[in-house]
Amino acid sequence: MKNNPSHPKGLYLLFATEMWERFSYYGMRAIFVLYLIKALLFDKELASAIFGSYTGLVYLTPLIGGYVADRYWGNRRSILSGGLIMALGQFFMFLSAAFFITKEIAVPLMYGGLSLLIIGNGFFKPNISTMVGQLYKESEKARRESAYTIFYMGINVGALLAPVVAGALGDTGNPADFKWGFLSACVGMLLGTALFRFFQDKYLITPEGLPVGVNPNRKSDVSIKKDKSVKTENIGKLIKDFSLWGIGEVVLFFLFYKAASFDFFGAVIFSLCLIVPASIITDGSLTKTERKRIWVIFIVSFFVIFFWSAYEQGGASLTFFADEQTDRVIFGKEMPTSYFQIFQPLFVIILAPVFSFLWIYLKKKNIEISSPAKQAIGLFLLATGYLIIAFGVKNIEPGIKVGMFWLIGLYFIHVLGELCLSPIGLSLVNRLAPVRFASLLMGVWLLSGATANKFAGMLSGLYPEFDSKGQLVKASSILGFQIENLFDFFMVFVVMSGVASILLFAITKKLETMMNVKNEIYEHKDE
Repeated sequence: MKNNPSHPKGLYLLFATEMWERFSYYGMRAIFVLYLIKALLFDKELASAIFGSYTGLVYLTPLIGGYVADRYWGNRRSILSGGLIMALGQFFMFLSAAFFITKEIAVPLMYGGLSLLIIGNGFFKPNISTMVGQLYKESEKARRESAYTIFYMGINVGALLAPVVAGALGDTGNPADFKWGFLSACVGMLLGTALFRFFQDKYLITPEGLPVGVNPNRKSDVSIKKDKSVKTENIGKLIKDFSLWGIGEVVLFFLFYKAASFDFFGAVIFSLCLIVPASIITDGSLTKTERKRIWVIFIVSFFVIFFWSAYEQGGASLTFFADEQTDRVIFGKEMPTSYFQIFQPLFVIILAPVFSFLWIYLKKKNIEISSPAKQAIGLFLLATGYLIIAFGVKNIEPGIKVGMFWLIGLYFIHVLGELCLSPIGLSLVNRLAPVRFASLLMGVWLLSGATANKFAGMLSGLYPEFDSKGQLVKASSILGFQIENLFDFFMVFVVMSGVASILLFAITKKLETMMNVKNEIYEHKDE
């Protein structure tokens, strides 16, 4: 087969599908905490807790969706089912906002919508990311990393359009208009699902012309094909494993819930963050090389928790900051708060092609920066962004608004870090994961996002609140560090991400050895 340097058309179908799904997600996200505090009149701490639980669970359910796809449904059916469920969830959010005055109706509808969005995302998210890597040959590492960067642009095109549309329709200053923002998110999800349904057969194929994502990934595992009794054995093993790990999950849940005093969803997320990786790494079918590579995925996933817990403040505490202490007047007119969520995806769209070219150019020049090293750089840039804004607000009195370019500058630096971390991480998981665990390990990668988002909500709850006279309403602290102003608050993220960056840099060489990057052929255990 002739080597074609261009990317397959299937990449652009996945790009477009993910774009509309992200339009739906970020459209809702752009106005969600504003809806909670301005329409439902929740306080910031409660709004932050709900935001953290929702975004955390959104990244948790891909574990279930990844497992179902790997074992039963395949990627395509999972994506279509997830898309329809999410569209229904957005419609429930529309109904909630339509009845926002009647809390007895609005609040249950909101929780129902959030539940459907969480479930639907679980089927959608890990499977579409996994399919990107399946469009390429095993040896095409540089093209695959480039493809994930392009795919990442799709995420951010949707994220860019979402605040523009949903913000313009919903964030008008009139609480009755939030429903139109949620409805636009529903329409976007339906468009993405329809696009995938009608073009999947034509474009989602391997370099050899075989369909991608039709069958469960386990069917391509050589050892399973050769073992005729595997179905019977799998059922028994499944019951045994679920019983064993279920007990472990219950024990860890109560430790987090009772001993550590986390809320219910926090205890669920943090306990699963430990038990699920443990259940995978102890699988007896893993070879020595596979187990080392999976450990790399787990270790890197741990470090990105610190990245996303700081980065995702854009949907919570940084929204509070934009709404209350940022001068949003431009050309004589005040810009809606939700519009600040345009800048991150805008910078990604501008810079993603540059980074995509950069990785390939460095490869041609024989300059190899490993995936863990790139991610450590991403964490360092994240810390730098918060350090700059921390000094920008130092000694600023409550109620005094600062120029919007402090916040825009933070977003720009964070995007530089994001492009060193997120698409590279997606490619790393796809490259290192054994085929039979492909979607499940992508779910583990997203599980780090679940933990990070819940942690982000908890950290956002530390945001200092002041009364009309500029007096601190409620003091907060973390690990003994008192947070009395915005400088203190932002320095929490500087220290957290900065320390994580240094530690990841320190173990990069060890991770490179464990990845065994020079050997691209996986071992298979044939019984």
